[in-house]
Amino acid sequence: MSAEPRINDRIRVPEVRLVGPSGEQVGIVPLAKALELAQEYDLDLVEVAATARPPVCKLMDYGKFKYESAMKAREARKNQAHTVIKEMKLRPKIDPHDYDTKKGHVVRFLKQGDKVKITIMFRGREQSRPELGYRLLQRLATDVEDLGFIESNPKQDGRNMIMVLGPHKKKTEAMAEAREAQAARKADREGAKVQADAPADAPAEAPVDAPAETPSEA
Repeated sequence: MSAEPRINDRIRVPEVRLVGPSGEQVGIVPLAKALELAQEYDLDLVEVAATARPPVCKLMDYGKFKYESAMKAREARKNQAHTVIKEMKLRPKIDPHDYDTKKGHVVRFLKQGDKVKITIMFRGREQSRPELGYRLLQRLATDVEDLGFIESNPKQDGRNMIMVLGPHKKKTEAMAEAREAQAARKADREGAKVQADAPADAPAEAPVDAPAETPSEA
């Protein structure tokens, strides 16, 4: 069945409860009268509550209504927060430079409001030293504790050890802050452009010396 409401001559009932274009209650009127009023207002008769007895219909611009509804749905999808789990893999004997790089990615993910799954990969003899992975995970959790917390404690999973970090900040908050920061950067760029395009002040003209007075003859 179509989700579209019935409009105008597709409405097949003897009478309807009519709502005017401004939301005013007109009352129960014959369908023919409701269609006549729709023509007078140059609007559509739209069935907004088909299960009511009698069905509720409203006078409206149906094309405009559909457009506005689509825009609202689009905006809602745009602002919808999707929970995302990012993954970062480390070795138990990671060197300091690689650790700082990986930590930087974790920081970025947490700032975006995403969860991060940290996986320590053991190879060969490293599997007999699980404490190396545990200490590394604890170190990372401490380094980013201002942005996230341990949502799932470190646990062994075959050759790997896994921990999940959750962000302190909600995804919706992170998205709102990102939009504000983007708007601020745009405003700064536009301000700098206006300042660069502004003409330089014209140099002030040098004052013209008054002509010297000619001494009068005695």
